[in-house]
Amino acid sequence: MMRKLSLLFAGALMGASAMSLVYGAPGSTANAAGSETYKQLAIFGDIFERVRAQYVTPPDDKSLVENAINGMLTSLDPHSSYMNAEEAQDMRVQTKGEFGGLGIEVTMENDLVKVITPIDDTPAAKAGVLAGDYIAKIDGEEVRGLSLNDAVEKMRGLVNTPIKLTILRQGADKPIELTVVRDIIKVKAVKFRVENDIGYIKITSFTEKTHDDLENAIETIEKQVPNEKLKGYVLDLRLNPGGLLDQAVSVSDAFLNRGEIVSTRGRDPKDVTRFDARPGDDIDGKPLVVLVNGGSASASEIVAGALQDLRRATVVGTQSFGKGSVQTIVPLGENGALRLTTALYYTPSGKSIQGKGITPDIKVDQPLPPNLQGRDLTRGESDLKGHIKGSEEGDDGSGSAAYVPPEPKDDLQLIFAQQLLRGEKTDPAFPPNPDKAVLNQ
Repeated sequence: MMRKLSLLFAGALMGASAMSLVYGAPGSTANAAGSETYKQLAIFGDIFERVRAQYVTPPDDKSLVENAINGMLTSLDPHSSYMNAEEAQDMRVQTKGEFGGLGIEVTMENDLVKVITPIDDTPAAKAGVLAGDYIAKIDGEEVRGLSLNDAVEKMRGLVNTPIKLTILRQGADKPIELTVVRDIIKVKAVKFRVENDIGYIKITSFTEKTHDDLENAIETIEKQVPNEKLKGYVLDLRLNPGGLLDQAVSVSDAFLNRGEIVSTRGRDPKDVTRFDARPGDDIDGKPLVVLVNGGSASASEIVAGALQDLRRATVVGTQSFGKGSVQTIVPLGENGALRLTTALYYTPSGKSIQGKGITPDIKVDQPLPPNLQGRDLTRGESDLKGHIKGSEEGDDGSGSAAYVPPEPKDDLQLIFAQQLLRGEKTDPAFPPNPDKAVLNQ
C-alpha cells in the first residue's frame, strides 16, 4: 500500500476540536506574483499602517496580522486557515486522540458557537449539552465578536476548573445556564459490542489509536462469538467527523484484499497520490454493513466510499457530509502553521466526495424524537459558505440529518442493518460481490 509522509485529520469544519489537515509540503510551487499583486500588497501595507496610527484605540499588531491572514484564507474555502503557534500545537495534540477541554465539536454560525455534537462520555455530554445548541456566552462574556478560535480558547483551561455556558436551544423559552467542569478529553476512537450473532463496531474518529483499537475490537468479538455463528459486522461511521488519513486507509484495508482505497488529486494533473489495499481481510470475508449519516465526514467518507465501490460492504443510512478536500499543513516554525486546501479526494470509482458525499446503497431515514421535532439537524459541506464546488455536486448538494438515538432499540438504521445481516431484510445487492467491484487498476 502506498504511504505518504503525511497525516490527515479531516473533519467537517468542527473548529479547534476537530480540524481538517494534512502534514506535508505542497505538491507544487505557486506562480510568482506579478507587479499588480505587489501593488495590492502595498495597499494592504498602507492600510495596516493607517490603522496602527489612527484607530481610536491602539490595536494589537499581532492580532491585526493574524486576522488579515485568516480573512484571506477563509475567503478561499471554509477549511483553509492560519494557526498561530499555540493553535498548531493544539492541533498536534488532538491527532493523538486526547486533548483538554469540554468535549464538544463546534463551528461558528450566526456569530455564535454552534455545537455540532458533544463527544460521548465527556464533561459537555454529562452536563447536558446537545447537538445544535448555540453557545451565546462563556463565563458571562458574549460570544458575538469573538472568532471561533478565540471562543474555543476560552472554553479550554485547567483540568477540574468550572466554566459556565449560556446556551440558546431551539424550543427553549429562555437561555439555559450550564456549568461544565473541564477535564482531559480522551477520545475513544472505537467502541464495540456483540449483539447475539452480530459484531457492532463504532468508530467515533480517526486518531493515532483507531486502527489498533479496531484490531482489538475484531479480536475480542471473535473470541466472544464462534466464527460459524457470527452473521457479520456493522461498522458505524455516523457522527464521525473524520481523522487521520493513514488511519482511514488502514481501517479500509482491514476489510479489503485488493484495490484502490482512495486517491487525491491536486491542482497539477500530475499531482495524484493513490492508496491501495494489501492482501488480508481481518474478518475473513464476513458480511459487512456500513452506517452513515450527515455527521459522517471526510475520513469516514473515505472508508465508506472505498468499501462501497469495491463491493465489500453495503452502505446503509442517509447522505454523508460531503467534505472531500485535502488540507496541507505547512509548518511556519515559531510562527505556527498554514492550513491550505491543496487537493480533492476521489473514491476507487473515480468519484469526488466534495459537495456530494456518499449516497447509501439503501436509504434508511432516522426520525427525530418528539423533543427534537422541528429542529434542523441537517449537516452538509454544500451548506457551508464558500465551499469548493465538487465535480459530482448536484442540485441536492450533500449532507442529511446528523442524529443517532441514544438507545439501540430506537435506532432504525442499526436495526435495519442487523436485519439485513440476519436475512430478515432482503436486498438484491446484499451481500456485495467483490468480484464485481469497480477497480482503478
